[in-house]
Amino acid sequence: MRRQSAAYKSSSTTWPKGMRNVIRWKHAALLALAILAAGCSSNSKKELPPAALTDFKEEVVLQKQWSRSIGDGQGKTYNMLVPAVEGNTLYAADVTGVVMALDRMNGDVKWKKDLELPVSGAVGAGYGLVLLGTLQGEVVALDASSGEEKWRSRVTSEVLAPPATNGDVVVVQTQDDRLIGLDASTGDQRWTYDSTPGVLTLRGTGAPVVTNHLAVAGLSTGKVVALDTRNGVPVWEQRVAIPQGRSELERIVDIDGGLLLSGGTLYVASYQGRMAALELESGRVLWQRDASSYAGVAQGFGSVYVSLASGTVEGVDERSTTALWSNDSLARRQLSAPEVFSSYVAVGDMEGYLHLLSQVDGRFVGRTRIDSDGLRARPLVVGDMIYVFGNSGKLEALTIR
Repeated sequence: MRRQSAAYKSSSTTWPKGMRNVIRWKHAALLALAILAAGCSSNSKKELPPAALTDFKEEVVLQKQWSRSIGDGQGKTYNMLVPAVEGNTLYAADVTGVVMALDRMNGDVKWKKDLELPVSGAVGAGYGLVLLGTLQGEVVALDASSGEEKWRSRVTSEVLAPPATNGDVVVVQTQDDRLIGLDASTGDQRWTYDSTPGVLTLRGTGAPVVTNHLAVAGLSTGKVVALDTRNGVPVWEQRVAIPQGRSELERIVDIDGGLLLSGGTLYVASYQGRMAALELESGRVLWQRDASSYAGVAQGFGSVYVSLASGTVEGVDERSTTALWSNDSLARRQLSAPEVFSSYVAVGDMEGYLHLLSQVDGRFVGRTRIDSDGLRARPLVVGDMIYVFGNSGKLEALTIR
């Protein structure tokens, strides 16, 4: 059965070609966001506007350390390009194929490469490689120290999330719910895992998590699958969400926010389904609770934090699964995935504000505007610095004053 995006019903199972399809995806993205803002309810009455920002007592001040422009950023299509850090180098890419390596402490440019490709999955970094995926179904590996192209490999469909590697194999998840293992040195295909995607899905996939021996990914059917990195053979499979409802729209249960690995525990959230903690080696469910998220989760200090599709941010006790706090003041503001930063939870929104919430009770403690075009990408935290990549391409590094 062919996969149909909730944003766009394709008449073909092939990947987009050229700008004609980029324009189609632009309209698809706008419709997808409208669906998400309306809560995907088939009987919703009148769509409410994003919640107005509320006043609060500022307790934390964010100070800009440096800022750089990364090409066109996310572009006009619904992309989720995120920066990555390896060592003291930060890597970022834009939708046109501009890739930059920056000193993460001061923003100085180490190298810059223009691939002139429609990048849609970036950036993956590790083991001396910088990895990107494109709308044309290509995976490109660059040398992390120089930006020189090492190899390029064709896959079955567009790549909408960063490839991941353990140094031996590069694992990429495609929009048609395939997982493909590529040789990290040559790009040659080693194995492919096929799955049957949902009839109707959100546009996007999460990035796979790759360990020494497991490649783990969330699928559009609400399942998480772990594969042997040597041959792509399934080790375990676990359903996180069960499609429910009479319409295909109500039955969307994509796992689009990616997976979070902390120690031996894998945290995951699905759209119109659940958030759960799974044991990495076996897939056993440690706990689960109802949730709907297309952004993802963060973990720290014994709690799990999630940006819900409604715009509510929740803090959940990872032992009892009870909600410690809930902040609904950002309703319908199309939040990014949360990230733990110092003693706070950081989250971006559609108007480009970065919000800091207390990990203790979820109250607002700080706020600054980064990019008026919005903050869709998950913030990146390394040490005492947080990196925020705005939709227009503005990359900013901040610390707490």
